[in-house]
Amino acid sequence: MSASAPEPDSVPLPAAWQPALTHSRFLRQLLAARPAVADWLAANAGAPLSAAAMQAFLAAGDAADETALKALLRGLRQRTMAALIVRDLAGEAPLAEVVETMTALADVTTNFALDHLHRQFAAQYGEPLDADGRPQRLLVVGMGKLGGRELNVSSDVDYIFVYPEEGQTAGDAGGRGRIDNYDFFTRLGKRLIAALGEITADGQVFRVDMRLRPNGDSGPLVCSLDSLENYFITQGREWERYAWIKARVMNDGDNLQPGWKTALEKVARPFVFRKYLDFGAINAMRDLHAQIRREVARKDMADHIKLGPGGIREIEFIAQVFQLIRGGRDSALQLRPTLQVLKLLAERRLLPEEARAELAAAYDFLRRLEHRLQYVDDAQTHMLPTAADARAQIAASLGFADWPALLATLDGHRAHVARHFEQVFSDPEAGTHPLAGLWLGQCGAEDCGEQLGELGFADPQAILDALERFRGTARYQQLPASNRERIDAVGPRLIQAAAATPKPDLTFARALAFLETISRRGAYLALLQQYPQALAKVAELVGSASWAAEYLNKHPVLLDEVLDPRLYDVATDWPAFREILDNQLAEHAGDAEREMDILREAHHAQVFRVLAQDLAGLQTLERISDHLSELADIIVQKTLQLTWPKIRQRHCETPKFAVIGYGKLGGKELGYASDLDMVFLYDDDHPDAQENYARLAQRVNTWLSSQTSAGMLFETDLRLRPNGDAGLIAISVDAFRDYQLKQAWVWEHQALTRARFVAGDAAVGARFEAIREEILTLQRDPAKLREEVLAMRRRMLDAHASNSEDFFDLKQDPGGIIDVEFIVQYLILAHAHAHPELTQNLGNIALLGIAAGLGLIPAELAEPVRNAYREYRRMQHAARLNGSGKARIERAAVQRRIEAVRALWQAVFAEG
Repeated sequence: MSASAPEPDSVPLPAAWQPALTHSRFLRQLLAARPAVADWLAANAGAPLSAAAMQAFLAAGDAADETALKALLRGLRQRTMAALIVRDLAGEAPLAEVVETMTALADVTTNFALDHLHRQFAAQYGEPLDADGRPQRLLVVGMGKLGGRELNVSSDVDYIFVYPEEGQTAGDAGGRGRIDNYDFFTRLGKRLIAALGEITADGQVFRVDMRLRPNGDSGPLVCSLDSLENYFITQGREWERYAWIKARVMNDGDNLQPGWKTALEKVARPFVFRKYLDFGAINAMRDLHAQIRREVARKDMADHIKLGPGGIREIEFIAQVFQLIRGGRDSALQLRPTLQVLKLLAERRLLPEEARAELAAAYDFLRRLEHRLQYVDDAQTHMLPTAADARAQIAASLGFADWPALLATLDGHRAHVARHFEQVFSDPEAGTHPLAGLWLGQCGAEDCGEQLGELGFADPQAILDALERFRGTARYQQLPASNRERIDAVGPRLIQAAAATPKPDLTFARALAFLETISRRGAYLALLQQYPQALAKVAELVGSASWAAEYLNKHPVLLDEVLDPRLYDVATDWPAFREILDNQLAEHAGDAEREMDILREAHHAQVFRVLAQDLAGLQTLERISDHLSELADIIVQKTLQLTWPKIRQRHCETPKFAVIGYGKLGGKELGYASDLDMVFLYDDDHPDAQENYARLAQRVNTWLSSQTSAGMLFETDLRLRPNGDAGLIAISVDAFRDYQLKQAWVWEHQALTRARFVAGDAAVGARFEAIREEILTLQRDPAKLREEVLAMRRRMLDAHASNSEDFFDLKQDPGGIIDVEFIVQYLILAHAHAHPELTQNLGNIALLGIAAGLGLIPAELAEPVRNAYREYRRMQHAARLNGSGKARIERAAVQRRIEAVRALWQAVFAEG
């Protein structure tokens, strides 16, 4: 791209240019007035115009003074516009090329002018210095479509000017002529605006809009980084959060100071993106859009394709409200380009794919139409023309036979956008809910009670009493007005949702307790207010199980999960789960507190999904245990990876260390609140190994079991390690083998039957598995083994059995779960030397089947016990879901199961 192209008397105009010449009065006038542009166009319009080519044009031109600078910048703009009009109208430039080229033009001209003007001012006043005496550059923040690299062909550029630090310039060589940095950057900002926005004989580069800066037109033209941060904290408004989503530091080349760019981004990010799920943003965005709609109606702008119904702005609002709500928790959503955001929302299943496709198609069409309107006179317009010839011209430029054909397509796109916008932003609280009087106690006790009875509540008076207590609490009375309004909007729907469940009274009591828990959390209340279906799902879940109610009370952030369409996807995508978790952890690498919370948030969300599927009857108990065990394995592995680098003076980069799971973790039979029984092993002869791995084991245990603001991961139990509480917390593999061969009790070998490698170094895990098989396949004296197993069982019965004739403890009593486990453990220890397949960690049901197949136990006794064990676990699971710590049921209900287990017990142990 050359700035010194010859200017012939006349330039032949290729036929390919004809659509553009026919359409654009601006292009015809430009080429007639400036033959050099036509000559340049003939040589350069065949390919997209790159930022590098633009920079080369400016570098080759004359910018000796400000007049020459302005002419040079405008010459580039003329050529860029001419190329885009020709390429776009010829069907050569897709939307992506058009908006990127215009954005590149803004970036290149802004940086060229900024650098040129900065050097002029620095020569006069000296460099503006920071506190350490280093020169500073003005940070130019591009907002709106400029920030999102989506600039249209006749767009304003929205800037915010920020300078790094207060201070003074260096002055001349003698230190004279110093001015405050604020004055330096204010003067520089004004000259930059003039360089780009002043209308000269060559036109202008861009209209410059500074109204998005702090305090708008009444605020200073430039502000320091500290001032910006203070403004965000004390005065920043919701609409400014929306505006800053697309904010982008434009500085490049000599203007770029990466440290200050990063500092500005760190200041802006927490203002825009909240750490929590910010559902209150919906109401703020709805209000902002309502203001725009009122303005559109007042000015009769129904045919405004940007601000009118179903227009470009509504598509942007749909994308950006999800970013405001979730961007703080999911940093991948901190994108700028609208189409990329929509694509990610569909991938996250926050937006249906059909909606994404319709919105993307509408966006493409509306933006291309926008450019056709603007190409005519290089005017910033979004209004559809009214004249017949103008309409025909626009229709032809988009390939339509006539205006009605274009209008039909346009109306179809606008209808799609308006429908999707309404689905996202509709106000569910429009109008008064029929149960509002009941919630507020305004219908009289008798009428209220009658309403509750008709809704299916068994004890209306108890509900009314609970409501009165709730409204009378200091907590409710002292809530901010906005929170109380939201609660009073949600409350009637809560009654309605509870009434739709099988146990309305119980559901309402639990749901009301949950509402009280979140009463100070405006974002959660906004979620329930905005999404009535979420409220219905909450009622369904808490009504189904007390454990679910308690879990949601502990972790109200899980409210978001009830809106996720993947809630009932029974096939968990574990690779995707790991990838998302890794990405979240990578963003906060080194921040131990945040890393611990990320692990907890990810774990709680996944447990909640399994719970919802469980309560909906979509998962078998075995699959639930598989999911929870897989989840635990992942969390333990991630914890190990995160904690080792935090060990000071560690002696190697990758620890030769393994976590061994015992009990329910080892047997892959985890429940929702199961402890993790763990043993820590290492295989490393370095002198520092014992000390470092002990620290690692302690750190892993602490990370898993500590209570943070996000809750706790697991209760842990380390007592199954060699020598129990008196033993080393981490032990070498060789010492572990020696202990198992020479010192371990039989019950420790029983425990080993349900042990497995969970996380860490696979080589250490393989050594453990080999030792486990070696120990389990030792040949033992059956009589002595039987005697020791029975003695252990008697000790457990003495300590824990219910000794009740009417009730049966599913786990502890004779004929229950522990009897089945002891039978399997005995069979393994007694016969694995001859049948090593018994050492497989397949679970008790499968191992009973294998033992029967080998003829070790009668098949006719094994099958009823397999069924009994399966049923016991199901009943135990159900009891724990509803708050029963010990699963005790009427003995008569499972007498047949008890007898089946006792029959096999007698066959195995020959005990009458």
